[in-house]
Amino acid sequence: MKTPPYRIETQRLHIRCYSPADAPLLQRAVTESVAHLLPFMPWAAAEPEPLEAKVERLRYFRAGFDQDRDFVYGIFDPQETRLLGGTGLHTRLAGNALEIGYWIHADFTRQGFATEAAAVLTKVAFEICQVERMEIHCAVENIASAGVPRKLGYVHEGNRRRLAFANGQPADSMIWTMFREEYLASPCAPAQFRAFDAAGRPIQNGE
Repeated sequence: MKTPPYRIETQRLHIRCYSPADAPLLQRAVTESVAHLLPFMPWAAAEPEPLEAKVERLRYFRAGFDQDRDFVYGIFDPQETRLLGGTGLHTRLAGNALEIGYWIHADFTRQGFATEAAAVLTKVAFEICQVERMEIHCAVENIASAGVPRKLGYVHEGNRRRLAFANGQPADSMIWTMFREEYLASPCAPAQFRAFDAAGRPIQNGE
């Protein structure tokens, strides 16, 4: 599997590897969204965190990216003055596969940003990273989150018990999958983006 791009640009979004300098934007986004995030994001229970904790977290995310361990992105507006949410291509699955996770700032929900980010990351994963399978997981109670893979043509394979988190308790998780042979007929295939490597050089699909 090839390393994902460090930066992905769509018409509405800049999806890129975090820098520690993004800590104030992350702190603001999470602080403004805690009530929205708490039901489904276990890490939100640790909020509020001091700014220095955010700096260290983003150092860890960047190191993971540089070492090909895990690929965590911020979702920014095109001017990169606001953090609209977070996403990632996660390496916790067996085989040549990646998992997409996402969260959206409370002020920017219902605008299609999670769907747009997941669509372009699906395309990146199949065309640039050359994976064979993609997955999206979400708590069965998280109806809004489940709508994203459903819109993008992922298949709901089933549920796993107590794999997710909802309202402070372990929850059953929906498992959504897409295989390489299904990708070209999916709504993800037409997604338009520009991608760049760690040095800022453009990446073409399949490189």
